[in-house]
Amino acid sequence: MKPTASLGLQSQMSDPQPPNLGGFLPTTYFGPISWYSRLLRTENWRIDDREHYVKQTTRNHCLIATANGIQKLTVPVEKPSRSEERGARSEPLLTREVRLSEHGKWRAEHWNALCTAYGESPFFDYYADDLRPFFERRDWEFLFDYNMAILQKMLELIAPSNSPERGRAGNSEIKTPLSIRRGAGGEAYWQVYQQRHGFLPDLSIIDLLCCMGPEAILYL
Repeated sequence: MKPTASLGLQSQMSDPQPPNLGGFLPTTYFGPISWYSRLLRTENWRIDDREHYVKQTTRNHCLIATANGIQKLTVPVEKPSRSEERGARSEPLLTREVRLSEHGKWRAEHWNALCTAYGESPFFDYYADDLRPFFERRDWEFLFDYNMAILQKMLELIAPSNSPERGRAGNSEIKTPLSIRRGAGGEAYWQVYQQRHGFLPDLSIIDLLCCMGPEAILYL
């Protein structure tokens, strides 16, 4: 049974800031804490699936803390062939058209990296069964759909009593329930390797979740 957030700590938090009333966010692979903080302070937000794909961004990589410092985990992707998807047109590649690569063992490498980095963290064992399927199953063909499934799971773990709504009408949309909207905390939290490297800000949401567990929402 997963633990719940401390009521004592909740009572020390200031009132949440008025939420934004809308916005667009790029898709992310286990996105940075700042991305989730922005998301949870927005009443109606959409993950833009019609944006042009930008290389070397958190759309297909995340940053975690390890014994040797920050490590980047990158998801290899494949572009659609022109003959298959776009004909002879020289149009920008859309994020929703980018496929996950099936070459190499990147899923196993990412999972092993997370186990090594966070295996001794307070809450990794609580969430391991929720995270593992994203590195074992091959149910997703496109990066965008893979990231959306990850996002849905992260919101379930951050606020387990809430189930975000999802709809598609040009863009993927999720309405953040009022009960999990927060103002941005911004303060440091305990990290596994803090004594060695100092506090490392704005890592993947995985870092916050594994280190703070159900109290992660109070820091966003």
